[in-house]
Amino acid sequence: MKRLVITGTGTDVGKTFVAAGLLRAMRRAGRDAVLQKPFQTGCRRQPDGSLDHPDLDAVAATSGWQPDPAELPDLCPYAYEPACSPHLAARLAGDRPTAAGVAAAARRLAARHAVVLVETAGGVLVPLNEREFMLDWMVPLGWPVLVVARAGLGTINETLLTLRALEGAGLSCCGVVLNAARPCAAEEAWIAADNAGTIAQLGRVPVLARIPWLGAEARNVDWRRLEDAFPPEFLSEEEKAQAEA
Repeated sequence: MKRLVITGTGTDVGKTFVAAGLLRAMRRAGRDAVLQKPFQTGCRRQPDGSLDHPDLDAVAATSGWQPDPAELPDLCPYAYEPACSPHLAARLAGDRPTAAGVAAAARRLAARHAVVLVETAGGVLVPLNEREFMLDWMVPLGWPVLVVARAGLGTINETLLTLRALEGAGLSCCGVVLNAARPCAAEEAWIAADNAGTIAQLGRVPVLARIPWLGAEARNVDWRRLEDAFPPEFLSEEEKAQAEA
């Protein structure tokens, strides 16, 4: 895997969490891997007038990655203060993000790094302006897509709708990750287990990982448990051995 778009079935399903775990595994294996977060809302204004990048900072803190400040325009080309949908945040800022701008930034990163992971803001039909959606920059890239979904009740509909949208756009989904974004009661475990089989059968995609609740605070997470949830083919055997050393 050298190029991957990580999307979700909605907000707060754990996209950044999964992206951080994958990036951490890649970098621990010695790969030159970076994460692009094209849209970041809810940023804070710094004393020098610039905006911070909380998601990139969180991923960097857990993965051992130190983003190059010179690459920030490509790593996060659109950053806004309001914590809302990108199209609304951009409108309030008087900006107009474009799908072409996101795709161009991703290609520049791909020309400089061995592995590029790109995380969408929300799901595939989140608008980025008055006429374009997340899908509109994913399509020209043509990179495989990993879908992160909730593990529990209600996820089947959301996940299958996302898979249908990807298929209709001609994009390849390499698999689904079911993430327990909240603690799962024991009596709900059988629902989550059935969800995995149902999504794999009806969505015709592999469920690559079922990630248990690992805690709300990244500093307390056992990241190896997240890495170990993925099949070995995400890393070569040599890289897997290096990561386990």
